Amino acid sequence: MNTRSLMTLVAAALALHVASAAAHGDEDHATPRRYDAAKVEETAFGHEGDPAKARRVIPLGMSDAMRFTPADISVRRGETVKFVVRNDGRLLHEMVLGTPADLKAHAALMQKFPEMEHASPNMAHVKPGASGEIVWQFTQAGEFQFACLQPGHFEAGMLGRVVVTGDPAAMTDGEVRRVDKGQGKLTLRHGPIANLEMPGMTMVFRVADPRMLDTLREGDKVRFSAERVNGSITVTAIEAVK
Repeated sequence: MNTRSLMTLVAAALALHVASAAAHGDEDHATPRRYDAAKVEETAFGHEGDPAKARRVIPLGMSDAMRFTPADISVRRGETVKFVVRNDGRLLHEMVLGTPADLKAHAALMQKFPEMEHASPNMAHVKPGASGEIVWQFTQAGEFQFACLQPGHFEAGMLGRVVVTGDPAAMTDGEVRRVDKGQGKLTLRHGPIANLEMPGMTMVFRVADPRMLDTLREGDKVRFSAERVNGSITVTAIEAVK
């Protein structure tokens, strides 16, 4: 898509934003859902996750350039993750998880009914400058997508990919040596990290969400997962070992 076409779509999205503000603007769709196991429904790409079982936090940004950052995410089958979705733009944006066919059909429906409000567990509708959350358990291996389905945004290419591998989530044993809340960093003495092909050592890690450090103390025994996120080795999940 050339720059002129993209700018035309962005301008159209701005116009639609004004038209749809009455439907969405006064409601706080970023408020976390209250999890109810009795109301969980299975889909082709998994189901709503129990926040208490989320062992990994994935920060995700949305911009008025009609892009997600990151746009490609890898998870493991059976893993429960929490997406923390941040709107860095001035337009309404949302993250909707689904299959490619489902998202395409839903985008067409949004074009027809732009005033529709989203409240499903696989969606986070986020006001400018705010953030929202989706907690999801991916129970099926395969390739799925996430998209912004505000009118014009999907058509401008605002979508990403989730690859769910068949391997169960793996965690590494470690010991907390230092907690640096100011820098959002954690020093761990750890065993081998298989997915990174890293031997056991003592290393300083970034954390995916600073809140992960709130309950950690020096000397704590932990189990954690680490991956490369935007070029940095990052702790994406951690739990204390009793």
